[in-house]
Amino acid sequence: MIDPTSAHRDDQPERELPAESRRSDEFATGLLPQDAGIADTDDRSGVHPQAAAAEAASDRPRPHRPLRRVRKASGNRLTAMMQVRNESGRYLKQVLAELCTFVDDIVIVDDGSTDDTVAICQACPKVAKLVALETSRFGQEWELRSLLWETAVSTSPDWLLSVDADELYEDKAKRQMRELIDQDRYDWVGFRFYDLWDGTTHYREDEHWNVHKHHTMALVRYFPQFPYAYPQWDHHVPRLPLPCIALPGLLTDLRVKHLGWAGSLEDRVRKYLRYKQIDPEGRWGSLAQYESILDLKPNLIEWKEDR
Repeated sequence: MIDPTSAHRDDQPERELPAESRRSDEFATGLLPQDAGIADTDDRSGVHPQAAAAEAASDRPRPHRPLRRVRKASGNRLTAMMQVRNESGRYLKQVLAELCTFVDDIVIVDDGSTDDTVAICQACPKVAKLVALETSRFGQEWELRSLLWETAVSTSPDWLLSVDADELYEDKAKRQMRELIDQDRYDWVGFRFYDLWDGTTHYREDEHWNVHKHHTMALVRYFPQFPYAYPQWDHHVPRLPLPCIALPGLLTDLRVKHLGWAGSLEDRVRKYLRYKQIDPEGRWGSLAQYESILDLKPNLIEWKEDR
């Protein structure tokens, strides 16, 4: 996000999926034909799959042979991928501990931490790969996202879950994760992300903070030959490559708790000042939302765990 002390996007609601790319909960069915090109010929998203993928990967060569897509309906491995920076004393230990209960591997890129974040990651038994950068690349977030993606896919995953170091999946979502990946009908999953505010008992909901009313694509099946690419943005880069939306997906009501705004008022003020310093014209985000960070009486709704 825009917080230079934190390489992951913990301070801003996700950019929602483009309206034309969202699907209903009736996910696309059937296996992809072997000669379908770069996208599902059964796509019903309203946007041409090849055009969507080509726009995000315009500088990459198109394959000269049909893509080979392999979907497994069972026995899939789930790899969580995360980029971090100076997460000691926040939520990293809890996030890693919970990930260990429902993923097979964890891949991490550390963006030049100056605390013991790397040591915390190394102590986690399911961290399969850890890349520790000496110099932060926070100002070029698309490069960080690309590095994390390439590191994660080098482990030959079946599915990838993009997680920030301050995100916790509700119990119901963790229980259903294997069911979500052990199927051969859809290739990505959207969740609802809630911005918890001023503690962990309430989330914020108003005109500037309502990402939970939409879906965020966070879980995706990996196809080795698919043309994945991130847009070359300095900040607020999508957590998964844009061409993924050309694949058949599933929108769920499973929820994720985002704790990036759950800290003290002083912490939020520091983040506000960093936003204003790094993005004074609102090029990468919303100036109105930046100002709303300082609201002293935001509309808060009690969080209730869905058992």
